[in-house]
Amino acid sequence: MRVLEEMIQLGHTPDAFTYTTAIDAFCKAGKLTEAVELLEFMRTKGSTMSSPTAKTYTIMISALAQNDRMDECFKFLGHMLNSGCLPDVSTYKELIEGMCSAGKTDEAYRLLQEMGNKGYPPDIVTYNCFLKVLCEAKNSDEALRLYKKMSDVGCLPSVQTYNMLMSMFFAMDDPDGALESWHEMEHRGCAQDVDSYCVMIDGLFGCNRVEDACFLIDDVVNKGLKLPYQKFDSFLMQLSVTGDLQAIHKLSEHMRKFYNPFMARRHALNQKRRSMSFRGK
Repeated sequence: MRVLEEMIQLGHTPDAFTYTTAIDAFCKAGKLTEAVELLEFMRTKGSTMSSPTAKTYTIMISALAQNDRMDECFKFLGHMLNSGCLPDVSTYKELIEGMCSAGKTDEAYRLLQEMGNKGYPPDIVTYNCFLKVLCEAKNSDEALRLYKKMSDVGCLPSVQTYNMLMSMFFAMDDPDGALESWHEMEHRGCAQDVDSYCVMIDGLFGCNRVEDACFLIDDVVNKGLKLPYQKFDSFLMQLSVTGDLQAIHKLSEHMRKFYNPFMARRHALNQKRRSMSFRGK
């Protein structure tokens, strides 16, 4: 703070980046009172060049949330919105992560509500940012609560929404939950993409649901989907463990449509030899 005061006395006006850096330093040092005072100075006495940015507010709001100072948190959120300083996707993500990491899930919902009240209703990108935090924390109850809220307010889930839910369920060793999400996609007319198939097939093999995984691999072949080479390779390895030579051949032939035929053929032969050697043991 002293350095900033000296800069001003010498006629050097700190810009928003300088102030934001100082606020970030105060927050990381646990000096929230000093950070709040500096942000208030920026808001009320700063120049146009030193007005708080979305990044400034995000740092402050996240720090306040993590220290259970929620009244101030939402006060600054109000200042942020009233000033026309709108949060972008990364800002939303930081704000929601800050609140959720502090165990303030209800406050994160309130953030969405406040945004809507100010005329900036959350869209699918915003909801997915929130959902990503909940899914990575394996908080299935809150993730499903948010999913229901999206539907209630008429915000259609995207393919990314379902992919995150399926990944979460597999991380929780709940393949039935993942399959339910998969069928929910079909019911809602949300077409699965390549990532959806990769998540499901990987997860089903990991849970030893081989028959279900093979069914989806057939679907990949029948639909002519191009998987990343590493996924083709991984799924062929999984099939080699099961000894399903017909499935190996079918997937290898499909792989040749997109990648070097020699590589695909060589891989298929190697897997066949490996499978036969396992049977001989």
